[in-house]
Amino acid sequence: MDAKTTNLEITPKQLKERMDRGDTPFLLDIREPREIAICALKYDSHIPMGQLPERFQELADQKEKELVVYCRSGGRSASCCDFLRQQGFKHVVNLTGGTLAWADQVDPAMTKY
Repeated sequence: MDAKTTNLEITPKQLKERMDRGDTPFLLDIREPREIAICALKYDSHIPMGQLPERFQELADQKEKELVVYCRSGGRSASCCDFLRQQGFKHVVNLTGGTLAWADQVDPAMTKY
C-alpha cells in the first residue's frame, strides 16, 4: 500500500488507538437505520449512503477536518469517501473493513450481521 492509499484509510485498530489517546476524528456512519439498530460505533453523524448526495452539506463544518466514514464492510463507505472528496472535503478517511473488522479486531462483543 502506498503512502497516498494509507492516508485514505484507517484500520479499526489504528482508530481505536487514537480514540484511546483522546484523538477522535469526526465519525460518519453511512449505514441504514436498521443496520445501526444491530450495532454501531459512537458516531458524530449518521447520513445513510442514499441520502448523502442531498445531505452532504450538513457536514460543511468538517470540510477541512478529518472525517472517518464507515459502513458494515468498507465498500459503501469507500464510495462515499470518493463522493465527499469530489465535493471538496480535504481529509476523508475510510474505516477499512467497517463494523465487521471493528468487531474482529477491537470489540468481539459487537454484534456482526
